Amino acid sequence: MSNANLKMTEVTGLSNKDWQARKENAVPRGQGNIAPVYIERARGSELWDVEGNRYIDFGTGIAVCSAGHCHPKITAAVAEQLDKFSHTCVMVTPYDSSVRLAEKLNELAPGASAKKSIFVTTGAEAIENAVKIARAHTGRRGVIAFNGGFHGRTMLAMGLTGKITPYKNLFGPFPAELYHAPFPIEYHGISVADSLQGLNNLFLADIAPGDVAAIVVEPVQGEGGFYPAPDEFLKKLRALCDEHGIMLVIDEIQTGFARTGKMFCSEYAGVEADLMTIAKGMANGFPIAAVVGKAEVMDAPLPGGLGGTYAGSPLGCVAALSMIDIIEEEKLAEAANHVGELFTTRLQALQAKFPANIGHLRTSHGAMMAMELVKNGDAGQPDAELTKALVGRAYENGLALLSCGARGNVIRFLPALNISDALVNEGMDILEKCLQELVLLQ
Repeated sequence: MSNANLKMTEVTGLSNKDWQARKENAVPRGQGNIAPVYIERARGSELWDVEGNRYIDFGTGIAVCSAGHCHPKITAAVAEQLDKFSHTCVMVTPYDSSVRLAEKLNELAPGASAKKSIFVTTGAEAIENAVKIARAHTGRRGVIAFNGGFHGRTMLAMGLTGKITPYKNLFGPFPAELYHAPFPIEYHGISVADSLQGLNNLFLADIAPGDVAAIVVEPVQGEGGFYPAPDEFLKKLRALCDEHGIMLVIDEIQTGFARTGKMFCSEYAGVEADLMTIAKGMANGFPIAAVVGKAEVMDAPLPGGLGGTYAGSPLGCVAALSMIDIIEEEKLAEAANHVGELFTTRLQALQAKFPANIGHLRTSHGAMMAMELVKNGDAGQPDAELTKALVGRAYENGLALLSCGARGNVIRFLPALNISDALVNEGMDILEKCLQELVLLQ
């Protein structure tokens, strides 16, 4: 038997369980997976595993494939680029797609200030570079983020992340001069005034505002539980930063590219960031991320101070350019709002049916929705066990689902923006069935 045939025999006919066993032998436990489901192919809003099981995708790879899997326009653009070249390094011999993409992002970024963009590979890299740029521009050291925020898994990004387990546990010490303030969450009794007072307390006890380079905030907390920042809060952060010469860094990694019903979520508040980080839905599955910011701020680092070997991959650049075209041509921002309305109707009906279990819904920002599971209808009694069980049972019934939250009790919904009504309703029927079964077992 030839080597090629041996390799085919090795992978043909293996089950999800087989692959999970091999994975656990080959990959450390720190890189877990939500479900033992090994995907063989995907199209639009549907996935098929190695056993031929079909799943409706309510997660899109954590808000990445916002135009659906294998969108033909993006597939064609990447295939054409592969025929030309896959890599030359944008810092060595660049290519026009990187310039065109930077120009487009500078045009799309909220606010009237002239903008510039740099490209990296991941959201965490974007956050790290935003901090570098803010420090270079201000000459200051401190960075403030918020409890419950998530900004990545590299050391500085982990330090900014406001959740210990699993992201920070066992990995310290973290870089110095990183601080956290409360994030306003009305459902949990934390007001905008409370958050602003928390910032003032930092200025009184830990770091003077004149030593703060940046405040980093998500317009909707992602991993933290899909809590939206009130418009009032973002406006007051902008005013606070202006008062003290602090750079406002808005993390749009999960909220950007039409996910929330606008190109960027911060548009709801009418706030212009000094620096904005983007990734995830930017290229519909191809690894690329960016920092977009005010031109005079972006120019602060010295030549060679920003970059990376794979920064601005040509494949990612053409995919992102195609994604921007798709958002415009297929009106994906409007589609996100339609998807959000459909989910809202179904989730409100579900909450009415299970009021003791579904404590709160987050459905105010397009196709970025969540339900918080509790015990006895009490916000102070998070039900992480039900949340975990619901995710597992959903996969068993053909629905790909994600959880999140600082207390592990939030189900988040991140479908493709162009998902059909029929698939939304089919997926929600599965969700309702699974929740009904689990509640009856309690």
